Amino acid sequence: MSMRSALAPSALRDRGQVTIEFLGMTPTIIVTLIALWQIVLVGYTFTLAGNAADEAVRQATAAEPGARQGACEAAGLKHLSEAWRSGASVTCGGSGSGFITADVRLEVPILFPGTLSFPFPVRGHAGAVEEAD
Repeated sequence: MSMRSALAPSALRDRGQVTIEFLGMTPTIIVTLIALWQIVLVGYTFTLAGNAADEAVRQATAAEPGARQGACEAAGLKHLSEAWRSGASVTCGGSGSGFITADVRLEVPILFPGTLSFPFPVRGHAGAVEEAD
């Protein structure tokens, strides 16, 4: 008795059903994975912006008032890879008030770092008390 004759007629009609359903779901699976990857990139950019602001304000509090902006910028950009550094800006403020702030602005890449960016930036902010001499 062959395999074909052993199967019921209804089973013969369903033989390719799983393959067809999987092929139909493939675009949905791919779009879901792309959306999840983009969410990971947004979260990672927020993490980078916060860390860069922390590093920048830490260096700015220890620097002399005249060299504060340069030290702040260098420290804020130091740990960023080239892909995030290209659209980044670091500013420090609060000189003379005893409280130093650092603001970092990064662009969120679309799918791959170093390519196109979303039109909205991610901002990181940090503050610290100025160190005494």
